[in-house]
Amino acid sequence: MIEKEFIEEYSLFRKFKSENISTDLQQWKKTPINMICQNCNSIQTFNLTNNFFYQGTKVNVIASNRVLDLEYICESCKDFKRHFYVYVNEDVNEFYKVGQYPEWEIKIDKNLEKTLHKHSSTFRKGLVCESQGYGIGAFSYYRRIAEEIIDELLDSISELIEEEQKEKYIAALKKTKSTRVTQEKIELVKDLLPSILKPNGMNPLGVLHSELSEGLHALSDETCLENANHIKTILTFLINQIIQSKESAKVFTSSMKSLLEKKSGK
Repeated sequence: MIEKEFIEEYSLFRKFKSENISTDLQQWKKTPINMICQNCNSIQTFNLTNNFFYQGTKVNVIASNRVLDLEYICESCKDFKRHFYVYVNEDVNEFYKVGQYPEWEIKIDKNLEKTLHKHSSTFRKGLVCESQGYGIGAFSYYRRIAEEIIDELLDSISELIEEEQKEKYIAALKKTKSTRVTQEKIELVKDLLPSILKPNGMNPLGVLHSELSEGLHALSDETCLENANHIKTILTFLINQIIQSKESAKVFTSSMKSLLEKKSGK
């Protein structure tokens, strides 16, 4: 069956691999998706209105080497529709979109755009390349942003470092100023990240270091598209998490200050 993640998140021509799928389209289950409804102006549940196979078919409809025309309708307004055209390969273990309407949304989170500032136009170019399946182009743009904002990013993280690691981090941060190579900067500090920036113990800077170390010259568009998505996801997570953590700390400090002022005034 078609996975929810694939419909919601994958851009055109980005391949989604899946195993143990029935070749008979009549056996595929319809899975609801959650996306923006332009009528409701919010994220809503969308349900598939048509079947994966032709109505009235009495024999097995093989999924192999076929383009599926999928129509989803908003469950809330019962009016706004999304269309996806999905190619299923011969072995029925790989899918990719060959078209969709409305087109893949090219938008930047407001907080991210504010933080990226002058780099937001480069980020948008990366999104455009990604939406069209141009992996090498998308990877190049996201990599350039990572290289240009890494110093600012690492400086911002220093405010979130736990006290017992702060001295080590500051020392490592000073060393990053002596190199212009992004991978070397990350290598110096990646193991000192605070726990708040390591969900489930996964180190985003470690993954970013690995992705940026990949060369462009020998990689296919498909591989670059995957790597580009990883870089985008990591940068977005780090920036948003830093912003949220700082805002939470600011609110906490303000609340504590108010409480202490009230107590002292009694």
